[in-house]
Amino acid sequence: MPEVRVNDIQLYYEVHGQGEPLVLIMGLGTNAHGWDLQIPTFSREFRVVAFDNRGCGRSDKPASSYSIRMFADDTVGLMDALGIASAHVYGVSMGGMIAQELALSYPQRVWTLVLGATSCGGPQAIDGPPENLALMVSISRLGPEEAAEKTLPLLYSGEFIDQKRQKLIARALAQAELRSPPEAFARQLQAIMRHDAYDRLPQLRCPTLIILGSEDKIIPAENSSILAGRIPGAELVVLPKAGHGYVVERAEESNAIVLDFLRRHRSVTGS
Repeated sequence: MPEVRVNDIQLYYEVHGQGEPLVLIMGLGTNAHGWDLQIPTFSREFRVVAFDNRGCGRSDKPASSYSIRMFADDTVGLMDALGIASAHVYGVSMGGMIAQELALSYPQRVWTLVLGATSCGGPQAIDGPPENLALMVSISRLGPEEAAEKTLPLLYSGEFIDQKRQKLIARALAQAELRSPPEAFARQLQAIMRHDAYDRLPQLRCPTLIILGSEDKIIPAENSSILAGRIPGAELVVLPKAGHGYVVERAEESNAIVLDFLRRHRSVTGS
């Protein structure tokens, strides 16, 4: 089980494939398994790095305050440990916030940026329904089976759930032992609530793709339009009738879109 000491924690990570580095950053309470439908595709052309953020999965879960900048610093520490000078970076949800901070605080380390189902945070962001946030917090304290059932409507369209319910529940239960403890989940959520990159986004100069599902119930789709309007030259792709968990619901389609973007912006200096 590969781990590395990064800042004040042991960080779990995986490396798949060869080529230009592609760093994948997952979201709230979710571990590297969240990329299971992306890694086989991306690793055919890229050296894919996936990891568990502090507070979840197999990484340490210190009982201290977390911040999006702290998560970005952890990511850079992992890149340093793996000898990666610069990389393509793809973050989803909270991972997209971390990716924003990474590109803003360490611009020389990010060759391209893919922001999935995410937000700039702060007062300019569009909040989702408060009952959905409350449900997410309550789910973090439920048993695996009940949590899996109650999470489905937050992540996916009704049609997709009807088609794939048992497979989606089995997928969630297979990862149940890696769920964030409620206290660590809360610390990650507090970091999200403090995130605000709105004023700094025009500083970004790396090629940027923004991708989302139009029916996102956690981070409303309007947030991606805000990001696209603030980041110079950003491309925006909306997947119709897909939810927050588009990386599962529309894996093949979204992977093809991201791969096309990465191929068009291959790095000369990434290592």
